[in-house]
Amino acid sequence: MGNKIKAGIVGTGFIGPAHIEAIRRLGFVEVIALADSDMENARKKADELHIPLAYGNYQDMLNNDDIQVIHNCTPNHLHFEINKAAIVAGKHILSEKPLAVSSEESGELLKLAKQHQVVHGVNFNYRQYPMMKQLNQMIKEDELGDLYLVHGSYLQDWMLYDTDFNWRLLGNLGGQSRALADIGSHWCDTVQYVTGKKIAKVFADLWTVHPVRKRVKGSSLTFAKQQQAEEYDEIPVSTEDYASVLIRFEDGSRGVFTVSQVSAGRKNALSFEINGSKKSVYWQQENPAQMWIGYRDQPNESLIADPALFLQEARGSIHHPGGHGEGWPDAMKNGMLHFYRFIYEGKSLSLDKPEFATFEDGHRSMCVTEAILKSYQTQQWVDVN
Repeated sequence: MGNKIKAGIVGTGFIGPAHIEAIRRLGFVEVIALADSDMENARKKADELHIPLAYGNYQDMLNNDDIQVIHNCTPNHLHFEINKAAIVAGKHILSEKPLAVSSEESGELLKLAKQHQVVHGVNFNYRQYPMMKQLNQMIKEDELGDLYLVHGSYLQDWMLYDTDFNWRLLGNLGGQSRALADIGSHWCDTVQYVTGKKIAKVFADLWTVHPVRKRVKGSSLTFAKQQQAEEYDEIPVSTEDYASVLIRFEDGSRGVFTVSQVSAGRKNALSFEINGSKKSVYWQQENPAQMWIGYRDQPNESLIADPALFLQEARGSIHHPGGHGEGWPDAMKNGMLHFYRFIYEGKSLSLDKPEFATFEDGHRSMCVTEAILKSYQTQQWVDVN
């Protein structure tokens, strides 16, 4: 495909290496640089991942004219600053969510990205599962009929104990929302993508199960086992461990979802059901290659991910024969493939429809989260503006 597109990664936590692995599977993109908070960490991680260039700060990396694309894989509070700097530097940008920590910031980023005519994406990777492409096309072709209800949940257990701690718990790093911004945003993006309908109104109940958490003196790892220690710092927490949200879509259809990071035994359990006038469907992320299809007047079915069974428009997102399961890393690869193919083919977001989430989707997600927080504070239905 000619010269490879050159990319730089900012951030070396869990998600940064996941981006790198997915990019390397494409073949026509090369990760040539990595930036971290200091040079020692950056060099160590770059050596581990076999990346030639290391930078002790992202600003120096932006000065490298060979780098065409920046991946922002940093904690939430840094997203706005780095995204903005990358755009101004003329780099295409793929950001982790949330796009920023307020809709004011995310709106500014969207406006700026349009002005500088860069390709902008947000890593909402669950919409990239082959089955989600299939479901989206099924709904476009009216296979479900009128959509009545959308309901589901996103449940995890990594914050179950009051001794579980992570930077996301700190408002100055994670933002004013945690479970909603972290995982609720994925649920909302996925269902809005597959249905083609925007969430218009919300009514919410939130709960901070552990208003005081115990942080082990020293370091604490994300997704680690419960910490055992004799000495803790007690840290007040204001962000939600749980939320349930009633939703109304723009066409008047209804829905409800629950997010929780304190549900024992649930590791990454995103699921939803859509009830239409002709049939229903149910999908769960931890079993991504199957989708239940329900009927009123005939036996129910189970569709497996198989290009031979998919609608023509959905086959481009499935890369193996039926029975060869594709999972979370493959959805990540799909997102990278759509994003980089868009760049490689010289497309423009002002003219061409992308197959990935953009800053517009990221901004909408921020607006939904803020409406949910406002609803809980006022105990009223709130419009998503």
